[in-house]
Amino acid sequence: FREPDLAQPPGAVQGQIRLTEQGEVIAAKYGHPAVGRRNLEVLVAATLEASLPVAEGSALDPRFPEAMDELSEEACRAYRDLVYGTEGFERFFWESTPIAEIARLNIGSRPASRKASRAITDLRAIPWVFSWSQCRLMLPGWYGFGAAVEAFERKHGTAGLALLREMHARWPTFRSLLSSMDMVLAKVDLGIASRYAGLVGDAALRDRIFDRLRSECEASICGLRTITGQKELLEDNPTLRRSIQHRFPYLDPLNHLQVELLRRYRADDRDDATVRSILLTINGIAAGLRNSG
Repeated sequence: FREPDLAQPPGAVQGQIRLTEQGEVIAAKYGHPAVGRRNLEVLVAATLEASLPVAEGSALDPRFPEAMDELSEEACRAYRDLVYGTEGFERFFWESTPIAEIARLNIGSRPASRKASRAITDLRAIPWVFSWSQCRLMLPGWYGFGAAVEAFERKHGTAGLALLREMHARWPTFRSLLSSMDMVLAKVDLGIASRYAGLVGDAALRDRIFDRLRSECEASICGLRTITGQKELLEDNPTLRRSIQHRFPYLDPLNHLQVELLRRYRADDRDDATVRSILLTINGIAAGLRNSG
């Protein structure tokens, strides 16, 4: 709670804030009285701190939002070029993620798509993000950041990188953004994602797009480390890092099992046991990731 609260613009938090807790983390954060009390204490403390008047001389450096706008434009351009400007990307998405199965399994309150089509523009936001998390790519949370940092450095040189580091040190909004991306990238597993990519029937399409995803993921991790000074992901959050290290050895087999079940299901093995097993792996992966649906 602390970082998102403090990242709000001055005056946005005035003694109160409304948040949405995702269902899969409620039991972990509030299932035990002591843990629930601790989470509420952190929320209240952060809300009070964010509500304090801004000290004189602490106004936002005007260079910061300008740099953020530049990064945002570059990242958006790279993201849209991948999703809308890459031939065959729609097929790659539908075949390498469990989106089709999620749409058929009736586990949401609304249809996955607004229209009866496979167009990405018709897909709702939650199934889009949920599908990428299931295959352990978490793509919407980081794609384009590496390209944006590289473009910023090409344009502004070492002074540009120094500015980004200063933004991380002095601007809570930017620091919160990078903290969230740090968490998402720590949950990416390119090895597991490559097994899902193996579900794509066109080998040339699969290799072309997955190599591009791998390259941008590596660039995003490099850009994050360059700005934050971290040698490893989640270096400044050892508690979460330890939690992920303990959870994922139990989570990874579910991904491998899901890949095999998807392969069978798409080969017309539609019996009840297969369908139920796919649903169980979807639920298990979402519970293990703890921020995916």
